[in-house]
Amino acid sequence: MTKRHQIKDHGIDMVITDLDGTLLDDNRNISARDLDTLNWLGDTGILRVIATGRNLFSASKILHPSLPVDYLVFSTGAGAIDWKSGELIYAEHLHEPEVTLAIQTLTEAGISFMVHDLVPENHAFFYHDADCGNNDFHRRIELYRDYATPLKLDPPNYAHASQLLAIVPENMKLLEEIRTRLESLRVVRTTSPLDGCTMWVEIFPACVSKGHTVEWLCRKTGTDVSRTLGVGNDYNDLDLLNFVSYPFAVENAPEAIRKLYRSCISNNDSGFSDAISRVTGIKL
Repeated sequence: MTKRHQIKDHGIDMVITDLDGTLLDDNRNISARDLDTLNWLGDTGILRVIATGRNLFSASKILHPSLPVDYLVFSTGAGAIDWKSGELIYAEHLHEPEVTLAIQTLTEAGISFMVHDLVPENHAFFYHDADCGNNDFHRRIELYRDYATPLKLDPPNYAHASQLLAIVPENMKLLEEIRTRLESLRVVRTTSPLDGCTMWVEIFPACVSKGHTVEWLCRKTGTDVSRTLGVGNDYNDLDLLNFVSYPFAVENAPEAIRKLYRSCISNNDSGFSDAISRVTGIKL
């Protein structure tokens, strides 16, 4: 019996939560109730993991170093750190031929995109502006102005990359065309954390997803997958929610996601704590 079980067996050994729209409320705060729950999980010996689409730079700007969590999975699974020590424990990247193929695909489709540096410096990127009037794209350029460089193709000023990020109109046909062309890579749909509605398309190595990195973390920590709980709200959480044994979608998630998983209350009402209460039977 592990130390976690010696305290009291609540049926879970690891809890994984998305950040924006899940653990964070609409004002990008963590509620007092959810903070109490994170502390309770730690006292009980249950591992606490945040799995976010944000890069490490962005996540660290909004999460206080004293936040009671154990691991941060960032950039939709491209990297992970031990939160307490800050040690980078996991990283993946695209190789130059893969980057070139993705650039060709997006350029031919007339899409604005960014090519991100390697983890953990992947807040820096090269960008290609297809001049399609995308306000979310230009807002992100301004937000990262000190780390943004125009992309050059001849000669190229890029090599390996952690990922590509395309900011596109809501066009499912275009998304499927990109996935078909890049079938050897992972193409993930998500929603912009900047305006909360624009569709982003992230391109990663085939092995990268929140679910894959959490699976790796389970092996590293000796956690039984049957004792994992996950909470999410967006399309880039699907692999995670399909991996864990107790998957929850917050009330504010799109209907297409909510109908696939157990429901908990919204991010503005401490849905994270509600999900854990529903499994443990303890009012948190």
